[in-house]
Amino acid sequence: MIMSRRRRIPRITGLSINRLIPNALTLSALCAGLTAIRYAIHGQYQQSVIAIVLAAILDGLDGRVARLLQGATKFGAELDSLSDFVCFGVAPAFILYFWVMSQGGGISWAIVMLYTVCCGLRLARFNTMIGQADLPPYAYNFFTGVPAPAAAGLVLMPLIVSFETGEGVVDHIPIVSMFLMGVSFLMVSKIPTFSAKKMRIPNKYVLPVLLLVGLLAAFLVTEPWLTLAAIDALYLGMIPVAVRAFKRLKEQAERQKPEVVTPDGQIPESQG
Repeated sequence: MIMSRRRRIPRITGLSINRLIPNALTLSALCAGLTAIRYAIHGQYQQSVIAIVLAAILDGLDGRVARLLQGATKFGAELDSLSDFVCFGVAPAFILYFWVMSQGGGISWAIVMLYTVCCGLRLARFNTMIGQADLPPYAYNFFTGVPAPAAAGLVLMPLIVSFETGEGVVDHIPIVSMFLMGVSFLMVSKIPTFSAKKMRIPNKYVLPVLLLVGLLAAFLVTEPWLTLAAIDALYLGMIPVAVRAFKRLKEQAERQKPEVVTPDGQIPESQG
């Protein structure tokens, strides 16, 4: 008897949809950042800010979706970094340049470039710090310096405020230059700032947090510019709080370190 042989169905090779969704979100954020520049060229600055906010939302989602769907890849990490540079380093600089800084000549252009260069340096430093095993436990809930999406929101604060105050109040080169240089310093500094990536919300606070998110969404719809300006101001106010919290956690960790004793039973001077 001749036995019939089953043919093996060839498996389709390629990437799963789980690995494509995070990259699609990253590319959508990149498109939003480029669209913000297009709006700025045509003087539509409110639409530019909305595009940057959309890019920040998509940027916050792509990493979380990648971890949720187990679709994190090295390609996605590099793509995310390049998208962040365009959306939060290049786009805000061009928006402010077309808005006010183009009237200041070469010095204003140099200040605009300073912001973009510092954003690139900040992202390069962040990429080299990914996966560091020697990071102390108390530092996991902190960024080193201000992250690029938050920096974009801070540096656009004068433009956002101008939507409420009108012309002639904050649309001055010295004011915008001060924000550009200050935020540039915050990005490349080693000042600790809060990170919400690994923050966990206790069960008893889940409902209040959801109510707060709903309230924030309502204000963003009814009073978007005042709400965004208030978020920027709150973030600036939280930086000193983060510095104090980081310092306190670091001191507690150092006090809990076991004393190193030499073979002769003596404590080294650096430990004593």
